[in-house]
Amino acid sequence: MTHASETFDVAIIGFGPSGATLAHLLGISGLRVLVLERDGAAYHFPRAVHFDDEVMRVFQTVGLGDSLSADIRVNLGMRFVDSEGRMLLDWSRPQEIGRHGWHASYRFHQPTLERLLNEGIARHPDVDVRRRCEAFLIDDRGDHAVLRYEDMATGKIVEVRAGHVVGCDGARSLVRRFIGTEMEDLGFHERWLVVDALLKTPRPDLGDHSIQYCDPQHPVTYARQPGDRRRWEIRLRPEDDERTVTAPDRIWSRLARWITPADAELERVATYTFHSLVAKQWRRGRLWIAGDSAHQTPPFMGQGMCAGIRDVANLAWKLALAVRGQADEALLDSYQSERQPNVRDYITTAVRLGGLINASDPEAALRLAQPSGDGGSRMESPVSRLGPGLGSGPHRGQIFGQPRLNDGRLMDDAIGYAPVLVADAALLSGLDAEPGVAVVTTDDAQGVAADLADLGVRAVLLRPDRYILATATDLAGLKAMLATL
Repeated sequence: MTHASETFDVAIIGFGPSGATLAHLLGISGLRVLVLERDGAAYHFPRAVHFDDEVMRVFQTVGLGDSLSADIRVNLGMRFVDSEGRMLLDWSRPQEIGRHGWHASYRFHQPTLERLLNEGIARHPDVDVRRRCEAFLIDDRGDHAVLRYEDMATGKIVEVRAGHVVGCDGARSLVRRFIGTEMEDLGFHERWLVVDALLKTPRPDLGDHSIQYCDPQHPVTYARQPGDRRRWEIRLRPEDDERTVTAPDRIWSRLARWITPADAELERVATYTFHSLVAKQWRRGRLWIAGDSAHQTPPFMGQGMCAGIRDVANLAWKLALAVRGQADEALLDSYQSERQPNVRDYITTAVRLGGLINASDPEAALRLAQPSGDGGSRMESPVSRLGPGLGSGPHRGQIFGQPRLNDGRLMDDAIGYAPVLVADAALLSGLDAEPGVAVVTTDDAQGVAADLADLGVRAVLLRPDRYILATATDLAGLKAMLATL
C-alpha cells in the first residue's frame, strides 16, 4: 500500500462533460485538483446531443465558446406529430441571439465537446487528470477525505488525500454509494433503441427540425444533428430481445420509413433504459455527487447533460470558498437545496412529454403548452430557476442575462468566474467606497439599463454562476447588499 503522499483540494471521479467542466472551473479558481477517469480515452461515440444557452455560457466561461461554436448547430426546435402526421405540439426555438449572449438551443457532437474539454485542461497546471485509474474506496475523516484507487496500467494501489471528493461518475456512482443515499423514483422506465447515422448524400427532405412521432405503437424521435449526422430513437416493446434488435437488418427495417443503406451508414447502435430518478442526498460531509450520479432523466427535453453542467457551475465556486475557509454549512448545503428542485422540475416535465410521445396521456402533456392557432399547441422553453438557498429578495435564484459591453466583449469574458455587481451608474456614484467586487454599469453596456428595468431594480449582485444573489432599488439597499460580501 502506498501511503497518502499527495494532497489535493478536490478530487473528481469521472471525466465526462460534467466532471471535466468542474475540473475547468476549479482550475480557474486556483485549486489543486485530481481527476480520476477509468477509461483510457474520451468516449468516441455520441451520447448527449443537445445543450442550451445557459450551458453554452458555462462553456464560454471555461474558454470553449469560440472553438465549440465552429462544430455545433443552432437548433430550430422540436415538432410533436401524431401517427397521422398531424401537429400536436410545436416547440420551436428562437433563432436570434438571446439574453445569455448565445442562441437558445444547440445540437452538438459529444466527442467533439469532450475533445475540447480534454485539450483545454492543459491551461490549468494544477489540475492533474489520471486516466485508467479506478477509485474503489473513499474514507471521510472529518477534516479531509482519503481516496484509494487502482492504476489499471500498472496494477498499483495509490492513496491520496483530498479536501473534498466529487462523484461525476455516472448512474452507477461509487461516490453515491459511499454517501449512502437512496434514489427517488419519479415513475418513468422505458427501453429505447438509439441509432446514430452518417448520411452519404444530402437528404433535405428529412427536415431541419427534430420530430417526435407520437404513436402509441411505434414512438420514434428523429434528431437533426450537426453536419451529416442524424439520430433516431425508437421505443422498444416488452417482447423485443436486446440481443437481436441491434442486428443491422433489424435496424434498417426500422429506419426504412426515412433512410436505406444507400443513403447512410450506421455510426452507432445502442439500447438504453431511460429512467427518472433523483438522489435524496447529494452531499455527506466531504463527499458530493453531480450529473448522472445525482439524477437521471428521460431524454425528451434534451436536459440530461445540461443538468449536470448546471450542477457543477453551482458547486464549483462554493467548493472554492470552502477550500479557502470562507464557506459555512449553510452555503455548502445550498448546493442541493438550490439544484435538486430545479432538476426535479425538468425531469417531471420530461416525464410528461414522454406521456405525449407514447400517446398514453396526451391531454396531460399538452397542458404544458398553449394553443398555437393552427390546430396544435406551442411550447415555450422552461426558464431555469434555483430552489431555496442563498440570497434574498424576490429575484433571488433567477439567472441574469449577459450584456455585450461597449468594447465588444461579452460580460462574462470581461469578469471571469467571479461575482459581479451590475448597477445603474448614477446609483453607484453615491457610494463612499469601492464596492469590493467587479462592476458593470449602465455606462459600460447599452443593454444593462433594460435588464435592470425588466426587474424593476437599479442594482443586481450576481454570483459567479450568474444567478441573482440580491437586488437593490436605492442607495441604502445597495449598501446593505454589498455588506453581504
